[in-house]
Amino acid sequence: MPQVPQTLDALAVRTWCGLALEALGRAREEIDAINVYPVADGDTGTNLYLTVESACGAVEGVFAGYDAEAMTKASAGAGNGVPPLADAVLAMAHGALMGARGNSGTILAQLLRGMAQVLAAESAADGEGLRLALRRAADLAREAVAHPVEGTVLSVASAAADAAEAAGDDCARVACAAHAGALAALGRTPGQLAVLGRAGVVDAGGRGLVAVLAALVETLTGEAPRPVATQEPAAVPDPADVPECPDLPFDGDGPAYEVIYLLRADDDAVTRLRERLDGLGDSLVVVGGDGLWNVHVHVDDAGAAVEAGIEAGRPYRIRITHFGAGDVHTRRGDAPARERVQRAVVAVVPGEGLAGLYAEAGATTVLARAGEPPVGGELLAAIRRAHAREVVLLPNDTDLRQAAAAAAEQARAEGVRVALIPTRAAVQGIAALAVHESARRFDEDVVAMTSAAGATRYAELAVAERQSWTMAGICQAGDVLGLIEGDVAVIGSDLAATAETVLDRMLAAGGELVTLVVGDEAPEAVAERLEARVRASYLAVDTVVYRGGRQGALLLIGVE
Repeated sequence: MPQVPQTLDALAVRTWCGLALEALGRAREEIDAINVYPVADGDTGTNLYLTVESACGAVEGVFAGYDAEAMTKASAGAGNGVPPLADAVLAMAHGALMGARGNSGTILAQLLRGMAQVLAAESAADGEGLRLALRRAADLAREAVAHPVEGTVLSVASAAADAAEAAGDDCARVACAAHAGALAALGRTPGQLAVLGRAGVVDAGGRGLVAVLAALVETLTGEAPRPVATQEPAAVPDPADVPECPDLPFDGDGPAYEVIYLLRADDDAVTRLRERLDGLGDSLVVVGGDGLWNVHVHVDDAGAAVEAGIEAGRPYRIRITHFGAGDVHTRRGDAPARERVQRAVVAVVPGEGLAGLYAEAGATTVLARAGEPPVGGELLAAIRRAHAREVVLLPNDTDLRQAAAAAAEQARAEGVRVALIPTRAAVQGIAALAVHESARRFDEDVVAMTSAAGATRYAELAVAERQSWTMAGICQAGDVLGLIEGDVAVIGSDLAATAETVLDRMLAAGGELVTLVVGDEAPEAVAERLEARVRASYLAVDTVVYRGGRQGALLLIGVE
């Protein structure tokens, strides 16, 4: 019997997130297939997966940052190597909020936020803490939905919290009771919502929540609960016995657009925003707090929904999906889709300057802001926006490989031929884009781009935010770090001198072309000094310089 935690601590949260992501990955297609409410668009499973993926990434970020700090503390005889529970649960909730996709993902983000509000006050949560967290989660999620409907994930969440009330103070027993209550409620959903009864399926969002709770049970007991059946014929009632939901857009007459955006605004402004959006459409869910919100609504006038957000505060990461745009949402409309282009390149870029460069070369871009990496849903939206039969996807970041793979898989399911080139840096993407030729056969083009990216070594210059242990030794806050292929290779005090050392090491292995991408915070003279260095010491090597804008790193270097 594997060792399991007796309480819910930071390590258990990390395990729970990983198991939930695996569970949703296995069930994604199954959940997509039963998605009929509030819109039969077949993406609830994918949206839940991408939301939890973002939560997992945030939790891993806490452990990665803490592990580096803990190494330094351990060398001084201090620290236990485990972050506080509060850090883990707050990161989980924040990551879910930032990456929430669709109606189901937005509600799940609010459920996790509710749990975090309770658990953050604990050093390790026992059964009582978990019970309170589940109740807070269910209540907060219901408050976030403008018009709660029974027979949905809200009913399943409430049932889980109800079942946990009588489970005692043992953490594992509480989790098992919550899962059992959620599973029973899931079986009742076809009798609560006529559209589910007609289709003979359980609620897709509720099915996803059961998978998340099953992962919690496995975390705390070491054993996974039995698999869930998504079709419950015995529970399907006579449709005449089930009242219709007045807001149900199942017949295809609902709003034409799904609008989602993150919003920075105060509470009073969000209260007014809820009222305005409620008058514009349906399926309104607004989650978050403390100045950061995730807004989801279905409307006919997408522009009005965005304008309402602008009046309330600062909306960003705006995603608009037309339910009749010829993609996975085509079931909602009869409008003819515009003709697809044959091939497109979709790339993640770290700054506005490079976004412009990539766009000039014909690529569809996804902007990666510092501290806010894009999630799989944003990559999928970009693939759809490119509207091509064939897509070459350039993630330009090692940490985005899984998100890019998930987006590529979903796009393939929608009939798009996608090739994922494992670029690890924006300069590798530049090299790949330079040899891209849409007139070539798809496979030949992908091979050429992959070869060009693979032949490009990359580095970046950044400033250390705190003292930490690195492959090049211990750095102090404010030191200039030279990272080659992702590892710290040089620690210095001067940007230009450190960059010269990094460049010399890279060119020691040979090279024909040096690419420099200079960020806004780097002095103009740095690029000039490096160009002069290449001209003086490496006669057969050319140099090209781009302005990257606000890109996180001070300087990016590529050597082909």
